[in-house]
Order: sequence, then C-alpha cells, then structure tokens
Amino acid sequence: MLNCFRYVGSNGIVLSVGYTKLLGGNGCRLKSYSKVLGDLRTFSDCSESSRCGSSAQDLSQSKARARPPWRIVFFGTDDFALESLKILTESRQKHSERLIDTLEVVTLPKELPVRRFASQNDLPIHDWPDMNLREQFDVGVVVSFGCLLRKNLIEQFPYGILNVHPSLLPRWRGPAPVFHTILNGDTVTGVTIMQIRPKRFDVGPVLSQELYPVPPNCTAEQLGASLATLGAQMLICTLKNLPERIANRREQSKDGATLAPKISTAMSWINWEEQTCDQINCLFRAISFRIPLRTLWMGETIKLLDFVGKFKTPVSEMEGAQAPAPGSIQFKKETNTLLVRCKDGWVGFKAVKLKKRLSAADFYNGYLHQYFLKKSSTPHIECLFQNPRPQPRDSHSGKEVQSEMVKQNVI
Repeated sequence: MLNCFRYVGSNGIVLSVGYTKLLGGNGCRLKSYSKVLGDLRTFSDCSESSRCGSSAQDLSQSKARARPPWRIVFFGTDDFALESLKILTESRQKHSERLIDTLEVVTLPKELPVRRFASQNDLPIHDWPDMNLREQFDVGVVVSFGCLLRKNLIEQFPYGILNVHPSLLPRWRGPAPVFHTILNGDTVTGVTIMQIRPKRFDVGPVLSQELYPVPPNCTAEQLGASLATLGAQMLICTLKNLPERIANRREQSKDGATLAPKISTAMSWINWEEQTCDQINCLFRAISFRIPLRTLWMGETIKLLDFVGKFKTPVSEMEGAQAPAPGSIQFKKETNTLLVRCKDGWVGFKAVKLKKRLSAADFYNGYLHQYFLKKSSTPHIECLFQNPRPQPRDSHSGKEVQSEMVKQNVI
C-alpha cells in the first residue's frame, strides 16, 4: 500500500514523498521513494485546529509574543534531550538573531546530562514535579522527558509545548522509538516536531517532519545520536517560524501507528530455534550497548559479546552431514570466533561472559575442547546453547503490548 505525504522544502518547492508498508519478516518496514531526504517540512492543514493550541484571538488576548525572541521552558533528561538544549542555549547567546530570550529547564531531581549542562551554563533549574514557573513564557519544549504533562501546565504556554520525537509518527509511538527502528530493520526513519496533548503520549499534531535513511549496520546508539542532532536543528527551524508552523500543522494519520515500549532484559534472550541470523543481528544492534545478548549453557546464564554477524556454513556441515541442531557451538580457530547455529545459519561472537569475560578461544579451551575430542553422533549438552526456559508471556509482546501501552496512556 502506497501512502503519500506532502512536504515543503526550504526552497519553497512542494514535494511528494511516498512510502510503502512491507509486511513480513521482521515486521513493517518503510521504503522511501523520495530522492530528496534533506530539508523536508510538513505542509498541510490542521483538521482540528481548536484542539492544536492557541488561536490567534487567544494569543492577542494573552501576553504571548507574536514573533521571536521566545521565552522557553525546556523539559528533558538524557543525552538525546541534551542536543536540543545545547542548540537552544547557543541560539540564546546569538544576540544578532534574537531567537530566544528566556530559557529555563525542568528535569528530574537526579544527576542527569540535562541537569549537569543547565548547571554548568547557569540556566534556572526546576525539579519535576515540584516546580514553580512564576514568569510568563511563550512556548515549552519537551525532549525525551518520559513524564506526562498535565493539561493545566500545557495551557500555561500560549503556543503549547513542542516535542522532538525520533520517528516518523505515527510509527513508533512510545518511549523507545530508536530501539524499535533498529530491531525491526527499518530502512528509513526520521524526526517529528509535534505539539503535545494531555493524558496521551505522541498523538498531537505535527508541525514538522523530516526523513532520515538508516545507515546499514548502525546501532541504536549511533542512530539516536544522529537523530538528536537532526531534531535539534529542526527545533530551531520550527521556532524561527512558529506561528506559521502552528497555522499549517496537521493531525497524525490514523493508519500505520505502531508502538515502541521500553526495552527490557527479557528481550535479550536468544531463541536459537526461532530467530534468524538477520533477527539476531538487529537485536544486537538495537539493545547490546545497554543490555548484552544472553543464552543458557549448562543451566547457567552466559552473555554473548562482540557480535561479528553471520558466518558462512562451516566445512563440517557442507560435507553432507546432518545439519547441527539450533544452539550448536563450533570454534573457528582461524578467526578466534565462537559460532552458534540459529534458525537459518551461523552467527559469530568474539567473547562471552560466564563468571568473567572470556575470549572465544579461552571459552573453547577451558570448557568445550574436551567434549569436541569425543566423537559421537549425539551432540554433547556441553556443546549446545539452550533456549531460555518457558516463562509467562512478556508484557511487551503481542496484544499485551497494546494493553500495557493503553494503561500508560501512550495510545
């Protein structure tokens, strides 16, 4: 099915950008048909303008400014949010452009990147939720904050509160869009600037949206850093023409919405019988910089480190012998790699962690070598990684994901 959005670029030319939904394999992927992936901007009418923020009459009756410099409150916590706060701070210091007048920060009462930066740059800091905004502000900006903002708080800002979200909404609504972009093998993602609404995450009208091609083999950490930079630049562009962007906002499509719940340790267990080489590759790139991949060996948890991707079929399997069972282990001495059989092939790891970190050679010599010397048609259990034990269904799978997200007011 082909869907089309209309965008207007910085050169004023309206462009049509299409994408198809490809169902199957790792899930729904986006395939861009646009050759222009640069400075794209959303251009459409708002179908529900009364719900998208302040009207011109409201603004004229308030103390809001009609043009920059804006008085801004920034809500954020982590490194992704920090990129937007940095560029706002830099813009405030450029007196020639005068885009930002006042800038204050709301963050959680703990040591976080946003709090450290605000303190180092003498920005007023308010602790969530016990904050007291006494000054008059024009607009709020929330980036990777993770807390629902009350309706009465949103209404304190004549232009509402803007959100920098690292996906092409309505795809990947929720707290972990970058992880799910990599996990599902999406080839195109992007950043959305939207106005937030009370009680629900990531459903407000879109002010700006840009596509970003996902680089091959990049990790969620790398992609997140790139999207943080893009989002910060888009935020500045939006603020430069804020009244116009609000006038031309559009409601999110009711089709194509997907959920991006938080990642958890339960996602890190590999099922050698069901997961393919590509799926394990995506899983590693999505979560391993926070949570290492795991499997069971001799009833103990073993962490799989330094993933090196799919390997060609070992010689022993090409000679016509019966295909090894999923979870079978082989050691490739030439490359010091531990090979593990999955659903459709072999994947390699350079190191593991049992009680301590071991290279593939150390694990083989210390635990496996004696069993490989015993010739037997039946594989030794010591030479197999086992699937995790059956457990109650994870709350972040299937219909239970949607139920959980509804409880959290994400959809």
